[in-house]
Amino acid sequence: MYLINITIKAEQVPENRADQLLAGHRAWFKEQFDQDHFLLVGPYKNRGMAGLVLAQAESRQALEDLLAKDAYYAEGLADYEVSEFTANLIADQLTDFRGQ
Repeated sequence: MYLINITIKAEQVPENRADQLLAGHRAWFKEQFDQDHFLLVGPYKNRGMAGLVLAQAESRQALEDLLAKDAYYAEGLADYEVSEFTANLIADQLTDFRGQ
């Protein structure tokens, strides 16, 4: 399992492409979520243009391949900080926190 901190480099995003890139980024989240690669996705409340992803993939390389599909990735317009971990305890009520 992986925790991914994604921070968009807003100052480097071309103004004339900002909406298009953000739409592509959101579509990428949904696609990965629908394919069960991303298990939890959400923006940080205290950091602009940044968020957290809880992901699962067969390998680190498989995860890197998924990240490379993000609209911001190819042009280096976001930072992706990845940490691998083992989930030893998982609360049954985790879904109770959706939207909070």
